[in-house]
Amino acid sequence: MEKHYYNVDVNWNNDRKGNLCSPEINQFNTENKCIEVATPPEFPKGISGIWSPEHLFTAAVSSCLMTTFLSIAENSKLEFTSFSCKSKGVLEQVDGKFLMSEIILEPTVTITHEKDRERAERVLQKSEAACLISNSIISKITMISTINMQ
Repeated sequence: MEKHYYNVDVNWNNDRKGNLCSPEINQFNTENKCIEVATPPEFPKGISGIWSPEHLFTAAVSSCLMTTFLSIAENSKLEFTSFSCKSKGVLEQVDGKFLMSEIILEPTVTITHEKDRERAERVLQKSEAACLISNSIISKITMISTINMQ
């Protein structure tokens, strides 16, 4: 596979806030191309209620799990009616540096047939192992999955 590039631009606005944009995101208007980002409130002058790099890092892992699951489930012909994933990023200081030490993923898949329960669990496990974002970071990934019947 050839290299792929994903372009992102960040521009400071004021205080501890800026806009994160991508020229590759084609929305109906230019405002939707951007996400407001800020220093999280746990840091000096941080701002609550705005996406932070820590949220985006956690979201990258969680959304990668979802897209990988969708691909593997389709290839495995797994019938399911919903997928959702709660995720939690753990920020801590290790050896004098702040780092995202762990991402806890809590995916929930709803299936229609009990016979698919084990296969759904296997597809989730394969998805976590194949997620390119998880494979690109040093953070510990913990997955606690739930399979529900419709």
